[in-house]
Amino acid sequence: MALADANDIVSVPAPVGFIGRLAAAIGIAPEGMPLSLVALAITLVLLAFGLHWLAALALIIALAIGAFFRDPDRTSLSPENSVLSAADGKVTDIRECPLPGDQSGEQFRRVSVFMSPLNVHVNRAPAAGEVVSVAHTAGEFRAAFRDDANEHNERNLITFADTAGRRYAIMQIAGYLARRIVCRIHPHDRVARGQRIGLIMFGSRVDHFMPLAYRVTVRAGDRVSAGESVIGELPQ
Repeated sequence: MALADANDIVSVPAPVGFIGRLAAAIGIAPEGMPLSLVALAITLVLLAFGLHWLAALALIIALAIGAFFRDPDRTSLSPENSVLSAADGKVTDIRECPLPGDQSGEQFRRVSVFMSPLNVHVNRAPAAGEVVSVAHTAGEFRAAFRDDANEHNERNLITFADTAGRRYAIMQIAGYLARRIVCRIHPHDRVARGQRIGLIMFGSRVDHFMPLAYRVTVRAGDRVSAGESVIGELPQ
């Protein structure tokens, strides 16, 4: 497993300037703006030539792209030491396991969340702290809901540490349709809980890793929302 670089993964800050401001005003992830604008431009060209049915189809495609890249504001009133879901979707698996590639032998509670193409695909930080590492692994594009997807699929592992020294991690896993993982953060960055940190295009999965001291507050089959739903908390 190697540290991510420009040849492995899209790892850049969210676009700023006109595109970033327009995306924020519309409420979509800035990575979706170029695709939406192209589809809208094609719509106008088709209208100018009187091709109304094709223009309607192009407009539907533009709206579908905007819906996929939607990026609503999220807030959570939960305790600061609770762990939030990094993804929208359905909880598919909960288990104890080591952090992938970690040689310390430390065990974590893993919560897997599957995102369908209809879910919001912007990922958020599950806890506040410092980014310890961002590691990308090239792989296949199997169905993301399969349990072995975290071993064979294209994936990106982000490890965090909080002020108490506890380690957390999320793994962005590309699915059957996904062909691009976007990561907006880098090692040594400080992140706030619930901060936008990237996205995965189309159906995909996010695995959350939290210390064993945390109690998992969700069950397989539950629906969660990134930056809002609590998936782990410290016992009182």
